[in-house]
Amino acid sequence: MGGRSRARRAAVALGVMGLLCAVLGAVMIVVVPSLIRQQVLKNVRIDPSSLSFNMWKEIPVPFYLSVYFFDVLNPEEILQGEKPEVRERGPYVYREFRHKSNITFNSNDTVSFLEKRSFQFQPAKSQGSESDHIVLPNILVLGAAVKENRPMSLKLLLTLAFSTGERAFMNRTVGEIMCGYEDPLVHLINKYFPDMFPFKGKFGLFAGMNDSDSGLFTVFTGVKNFSRIHLVDKWNGLSKVSFWHSDQCNMINGTSGQMWAPFMTPESSLEFYSPEACRSMKLVYQEPRVFEGIPTYRFVAPKTLFANGSIYPPNEGFCPCLESGIQNVSTCRFGAPLFLSHPHFLNADPVLAEAVVGLRPQEEHSLFLDVHPGSIKGPQIVNPLELSAWRPLRAPRAPSGCVKLP
Repeated sequence: MGGRSRARRAAVALGVMGLLCAVLGAVMIVVVPSLIRQQVLKNVRIDPSSLSFNMWKEIPVPFYLSVYFFDVLNPEEILQGEKPEVRERGPYVYREFRHKSNITFNSNDTVSFLEKRSFQFQPAKSQGSESDHIVLPNILVLGAAVKENRPMSLKLLLTLAFSTGERAFMNRTVGEIMCGYEDPLVHLINKYFPDMFPFKGKFGLFAGMNDSDSGLFTVFTGVKNFSRIHLVDKWNGLSKVSFWHSDQCNMINGTSGQMWAPFMTPESSLEFYSPEACRSMKLVYQEPRVFEGIPTYRFVAPKTLFANGSIYPPNEGFCPCLESGIQNVSTCRFGAPLFLSHPHFLNADPVLAEAVVGLRPQEEHSLFLDVHPGSIKGPQIVNPLELSAWRPLRAPRAPSGCVKLP
């Protein structure tokens, strides 16, 4: 009898313990995710006391820029009126280093900062070297040639330069194109027309970018109002730009292009302001992905991103427009005839790709970002003019190149 009594008491005790564990488990299912969420929200704010502040100040994950060139194969024939023929070269890979400076916290729950950047060539990750020669249009001279309101003396100078047909195209190394080169004609133009170009000395895509920045960003910290975390309040003191012809196109929307709020869903969108593109851009959810075993959400640029006003009326403010799929940015680039597009004229009017031999637009040329659904930051767009997608990779080998670390 005593043994049975003890067994009943043990069974009751186990039952009570099981019930308590079940209740505790149910409470934890409800409470723990909420506690975790509160801790995440607390530690992703832009606050020196938060765990993520140092990562926000200097992103520890290496980022890489893959540069591709279209090597012109028939420059002489083009001058005779034939269709251009090009060959894609690259990638030439550069690692980008970023560091925020001049960090100033403001009384309206915002923080202002400059973000210094520098680039270093990565030979081991590149398909080619900086000594490779590439034939490209002579960007500067052609830009001066088509610029409006040129004085007659400049027209005569350019006519003389083009009379031999040698200045329309240039044969330069990748290192010269990226890091800078001397051009006698440009020096001559700068001497007599000092306001023609916004630079002096060497010209290169990365020239002057070491320890440079994209302007003064002021973003919300999320300390007082988490719903606005990382959203841009002002850029260079402006709440909107004046490059375009509508209030909607001039708006500065989204983040500065590096961090977004955590806990994204397929209903989320990624919006950011790009000083290089002089406009805001929005990416939309496409599909779930997996990157090296990590689940991600892929956000892509809509096909209307660079559509002209006749195809997508909200873009009318970016006009005057040419064929759909290219955006004229000359108004914010010192009047130079520069245009934005996806690589290979993806999502553009077919007449553009058909005008050049060697272009093959594919979906992989689209602008995209892969973001961990619960992460506090996504891959980074450094220069949307290149329309390259960024993702974190392994640490590189010891770099070399034309740009020194700050």
